[in-house]
Amino acid sequence: MNKTPTPENIRECLADMTDPESGRPLADLGQIGEVAAHENKITLNVGLTTHSAILWRQFRGRIEERLRTAFPSVPDIKITITPHDRPPSKIGQIGLEAKSVIAVGSGKGGVGKSTIAVSLAIGLARAGSKVGILDADVYGPSVPHLVGLEGRPAIQEGRIIPPQLDPGKPHQELPAGLRVETMPIMSMGFLVPPGEAVIWRGPMLHGAIQQMLRDTNWGPLDYLIIDMPPGTGDIALTLSQVLPLSGAIAVCTPQDVALLDATKAIAMFQKVNIPVLGMVENMSFFSCPDTNKRYDIFGSGGAKRTAKEIDIPFLGEVPLQIPIREHGDAGKTAANFDDPQARPYLESICVHLVNGLAARHASKPPMPSLPTL
Repeated sequence: MNKTPTPENIRECLADMTDPESGRPLADLGQIGEVAAHENKITLNVGLTTHSAILWRQFRGRIEERLRTAFPSVPDIKITITPHDRPPSKIGQIGLEAKSVIAVGSGKGGVGKSTIAVSLAIGLARAGSKVGILDADVYGPSVPHLVGLEGRPAIQEGRIIPPQLDPGKPHQELPAGLRVETMPIMSMGFLVPPGEAVIWRGPMLHGAIQQMLRDTNWGPLDYLIIDMPPGTGDIALTLSQVLPLSGAIAVCTPQDVALLDATKAIAMFQKVNIPVLGMVENMSFFSCPDTNKRYDIFGSGGAKRTAKEIDIPFLGEVPLQIPIREHGDAGKTAANFDDPQARPYLESICVHLVNGLAARHASKPPMPSLPTL
């Protein structure tokens, strides 16, 4: 027997749906807005934060499916998703305002870790999230080159004003209320002359990382993406001591030697109590543009198998593509999202990451209900 579509029944139908960012019921946080119900039409407004911007369309589809199942006789269902403001709190010893801090690491160099880190940040920003990038690869900072930025940042009232990257336009129209904002980026590459080697011992290294975190005017962020140095150095320990990381992503290529090094990086993150959010397989395969024939130059599926063996999520693969290399060399990594051959792989990694964060939030013990004012 079909229920009558009333505002009360609709809210009851959605009672167990949780906010992707907090994991708490939408109703508890006042995120289910105006509801109108008629015999032939349901209209509903739901507020979601920009932290989950890349999931908005997916989440809207889940709500619509839930309502169509509960009220099959209603032909017209209109759901509007709008921003629900929940500013980030200051975290860690350095007062950073960011909801999620994600480290991107690898067990060895040369696997495209920085390209994946920058692409992850750009994909989230293009979806409407507020994103910053910290290039923590102090000895070999490559983020400035990948995004085409150079020059020393300005200092204002004792704070570093980071260069801003325009991540470009999304390939489809964003939902109402979302917009793409510029991304603050900080790197040792902006502070050291090109070609000059950084020869520092541990304390100086740790001080530089803390200063870039503490003294940079990041503004409120949904995500701070940190491009880690390759290998298993002690930068991860420094970061774990000064701020709570949401987790880490390991980047590798399919061959066995890269996977062995990647598992060492994962073990390092786990040793310093940084949750591992998943693995990304870069240079996964090469598809010849002339024949469309696939070549598994470095092997096939190694990261996916390894992720399953050590019980961590596999976030996706990125093929070896000439345009990705060309865009990085030209300082135009954002152009990968304008390329229909590369974009689906990169966006899929972003979606899987945020879905994984949402699942972690939902699995946490429920917070106490907000008091009624």
